Amino acid sequence: MHELEGGGDHALGMDMAWESLKLRFALGALPEAAAQSGYLAEILLRDGDPAHARRLAEQAVAISKELGITGRSATPWIGCSLPCSEPGDSDKVVPMRFVVFTEPQLGATYADQLRVARHAEELGFDAFFRSDHYLTMGGASGLPGPTDSWVTLGALAVQTSRIRLGTLVTSATFRLPGPLAISVAQVDAMSGGRVELGLGAGWFEAEHRAYGIPFPSLKERFDRLAEQLAIVTGLWSTPPGEHFTLPKPVQVPGPPVIVGGVGKRRTPQLAARYADEFNVPFRSLSVTREMYGRVAQACEAAGRDAAGRAPLVLSAAQTVACGRTEAEAATRAKVIGEPPPLYGTPNQVVDQIGRFAELGATRMFLQIIDLSDLDHLDVIATEVLPQLP
Repeated sequence: MHELEGGGDHALGMDMAWESLKLRFALGALPEAAAQSGYLAEILLRDGDPAHARRLAEQAVAISKELGITGRSATPWIGCSLPCSEPGDSDKVVPMRFVVFTEPQLGATYADQLRVARHAEELGFDAFFRSDHYLTMGGASGLPGPTDSWVTLGALAVQTSRIRLGTLVTSATFRLPGPLAISVAQVDAMSGGRVELGLGAGWFEAEHRAYGIPFPSLKERFDRLAEQLAIVTGLWSTPPGEHFTLPKPVQVPGPPVIVGGVGKRRTPQLAARYADEFNVPFRSLSVTREMYGRVAQACEAAGRDAAGRAPLVLSAAQTVACGRTEAEAATRAKVIGEPPPLYGTPNQVVDQIGRFAELGATRMFLQIIDLSDLDHLDVIATEVLPQLP
C-alpha cells in the first residue's frame, strides 16, 4: 500500500491531475500512478517547488522498482530538468531525454502515428512529437494526405497513457492565438498533463498558398509569433475575470513552451522571455554551440535567473538512421536519401549524440522518417539509449 504524496497548495491549480493520481492509487493501477507522479513532479519543479518534486519523483521510481521495471524505461517521464541529486551533489549526471519526432506530412495516416506513439511509449521514450505541416515536401508523395497536428494529438492523448505529446513546431500563421490556447489546454486536460507546445513563425510558403493561408513577410511573421507567445501563455496564467473564463490546462502555469531555430536576435530573445525549452533543429555542432551561447546571453539580458525562472532546457533535433550492423543502417539511410547526421551502428550513434550532450543538450529529438519501421525504434531503445546517461 502506497501513501500518496500530498499536493499542498499546488492541488488547487491541478485538481484534475491530482484526482486522477489518487484514483490510480486507489484502483491499484501502479504503473499509471508512477507515471502520473512523474508528470506532477515536472509541474512542481517548474512551479518552484523542487523539494516536493523530488519526493514525487522518488515515489515514481520506488513504484517502478517494486513492479520490476528497471533501466531507462523505469523513469522516462522524469524530465531532464528534474534534480537528480541534492544540491551540492555535482557528480551526478543529468539524464538525457529522447523524443520520437515524426513528419506525417510526408505520408502517414492517423493509425500510422498511433502505432508509432504507442510503440515509443512501450519502449520508454520520453515523448512523441510531430511536425505541423499541411503539405508534403522533398519529393515524398504525402499520401494519403495531410493530418492536423492538434486533432492528432487530441486523439493520441486518450489512446496513450504515459508518453508526452507535442509539436515541433506549430506554425503561428495557422491558428489564431485564442483558439490555439484553448486547443492546447484541452489536449493537455485530455492527456492528464502530458502536452508541450512548440511554436514557431512558419516558413513553408507553398503550403500557405495551397490552402489559402496568408503568408506575410518574415518580419510580420516574427511579430505575430511574439504576440502569439504572449497571448497564449497569458491566457493560461491569467485568473478568470468577472465576465470571461479563460482556458486552463492541467499543467501549471501551462504546458512547457518550446521555441527553436537559428535566428540570431529575435529567436533567442523570444525563447528567453517565453519558453521553457530552446531547440536547435537540424544544424551542425558549431551552429548549435553558437545558438546555445546566444540564448544564454539573451537569458542574462532578460534577467531570467534574477526573476527566479527555471533555466531553459537545451535540446536539438536530428534525423537518425541506426542499425545493428552497418548494412542495416545503410538500408535505413536509403529511405532518407542519404546518411543523416545521426547515422551508423548503435555505438556510432551514441558517440554522435554525446557530442550534442557535451554542448549542453539534455533532450534529443530523433527524427524518424519511415513510420512503418518499428524495429528502428527497437534498436534505438535497446542498444543506444542504455549507453547514454
